[in-house]
Amino acid sequence: MTRKRSDNQLETPPSTTAGDSHPEPADPKSLRCGYVAIVGRPNVGKSTLLNHLMQQKISITSRKPQTTRHRILGIRTEGSSQCIFVDTPGLHKDYSRALNRAMNDTVIKVIKDVDAILFVIERLQWNDPDELVLNALAHTTVPVLLLINKVDQLEDKAKLLPHIQKLSSKRKFAEIIPVSALGGHNLDTIMAMVTRYLPEGPFLFPEDQVTDRSSRFLAAELIREKVTRQLGDELPYEVSVEIEKFEQVGATLHIHGLILVDRNGQKKILVGRDGDRLKMIGTAAREDMEIAFQTKVMLNLWVKVKSGWADDERALQSLGYIEP
Repeated sequence: MTRKRSDNQLETPPSTTAGDSHPEPADPKSLRCGYVAIVGRPNVGKSTLLNHLMQQKISITSRKPQTTRHRILGIRTEGSSQCIFVDTPGLHKDYSRALNRAMNDTVIKVIKDVDAILFVIERLQWNDPDELVLNALAHTTVPVLLLINKVDQLEDKAKLLPHIQKLSSKRKFAEIIPVSALGGHNLDTIMAMVTRYLPEGPFLFPEDQVTDRSSRFLAAELIREKVTRQLGDELPYEVSVEIEKFEQVGATLHIHGLILVDRNGQKKILVGRDGDRLKMIGTAAREDMEIAFQTKVMLNLWVKVKSGWADDERALQSLGYIEP
């Protein structure tokens, strides 16, 4: 559970220990801190993994590929270690649009600047998109932990060991770990192993900070998540959200969200008959926002046609898809 501290970050309520209101600070020499990338093909469960490792919602999820478009940090601080997880968009072969290129560039940049990598694949599958990710990791020298996600869905568990042996021949992985991000299987094992690979050094973020993204960014992502979940394949992924107003007035947080689509036909689908679909999206987003921001939320949504935004680098930069 998070509560709003400012427009620039979220925080969890500080933990307290009975009878010890002023715990001794950790010895700086014993601290470990580092960045850990979560990479994989689209829709393999990276964001779900991040949220469960963080024990709260940091990154939006849906069944639709390419739901994650941004680099998102999840900062987990426990005892003498601070693990900074970096959720990334799915790496894919399609370079035809500027948005696709921007997402791929984000992944490549992250891979080059972390201390360890979690490479997520799914059950007994290994396909061309997985191979693409493996090739992107070819020149990295940091530990790569291969996570076989959704193992709880395997009908024949006996096939898992031969699959692991086959995967181990593809490169020298630091670890190969069967997991279930949604079911929570082996997540403690992941944390223990990741912590072992973190370099010694001081914390880079305050201990109560859980992400580098602003509350305004989270609001936009929650709206986009509800659009994606509500419409599924009815609407292409060329949908983005801008927050035009984010203002606390008394006990109520007023948020105005602008949903951008590529064509008029998409706007009609999104709004629905008599605005019913847009109302459902707004209600679902508002409920999640009130949990995230711990306050009453007044949410107003509009839909605007902005043709070609997904292939316009200036538009992508203004929407935050291309980072300086």
